[in-house]
Amino acid sequence: MSETLRLGYVGLGNIGGPMAARLAAASPTTVFDVSDDAVARLVDAGATAADTLADLAQRSDLVSICVREDAQVRDVVADLIPHLAPGSLIAVHSTIAPATASEQAALCAEHDVLLLDAPISGGAPGAQQGRLAIMIGGDRGAYERAKAALAPAGDMIVHAGPNAGDGTRMKLARNLLHFVSFTATAEAARLAEAAGIDIAKLGRVVRHTDAITGGAGAIMLRDTTAAIAPDDFWFDVFTHVRDLGEKDLSLALDLADSLGVDLPLGRRARTDLAAGLGVPHTDSQGDER
Repeated sequence: MSETLRLGYVGLGNIGGPMAARLAAASPTTVFDVSDDAVARLVDAGATAADTLADLAQRSDLVSICVREDAQVRDVVADLIPHLAPGSLIAVHSTIAPATASEQAALCAEHDVLLLDAPISGGAPGAQQGRLAIMIGGDRGAYERAKAALAPAGDMIVHAGPNAGDGTRMKLARNLLHFVSFTATAEAARLAEAAGIDIAKLGRVVRHTDAITGGAGAIMLRDTTAAIAPDDFWFDVFTHVRDLGEKDLSLALDLADSLGVDLPLGRRARTDLAAGLGVPHTDSQGDER
């Protein structure tokens, strides 16, 4: 039988609020926020309000923190740890610097409290639906305890690594893809607009096909970024992706040139795609190019 933890939640914003509501529906949960309205909504959802962070700490075995920035995380942790029982857990859901997570974990360890960095992906819709991805860095045993307690809020909870900060490192890599993709989306929209294409309709096509193919994450199938050996199963798969991608990128860049549209990410993709996929072109002597 899994351990039943008393939960605390600090920070009831667009993501923290619905996430805490999911937790409160499954476990005893105490909440704190500077907004009285946010607290009232969680009380209506079944949570208990704490007057202070010290009060919340005394009622909690696992405290989730979902505030805006590193400085706020430091302030909340500092107020919590004198009042937490030995062996208590803190899960920081805010996206902070990996060094901040390591620093705060070391501080908590001095008080026999275990801190996990547990950033989340999925935004407000994911929080409302209980479909967040939660990437947890830190002690494996603490991860297992927290995973069961946080399950109502996230349907993908992964142990990113043994060190506090590993969850954040995974989240930063995930968000790098997210926002570079947004920048590439802007390039695609400029090209389509210059070509007289309705970019709202293009957006509908992109969302439709990404739902089928998986979008950018569809090629994240290997456990290494090293070059692929010719006898590896993935060699033919990724060679096909490379050849198709280079053809389509070349056509898109030719169209951009004819329309006078600058596509710096598109040009970089055309240059780097092969090596990035692990199937670089080679010359007759076998040297990569």
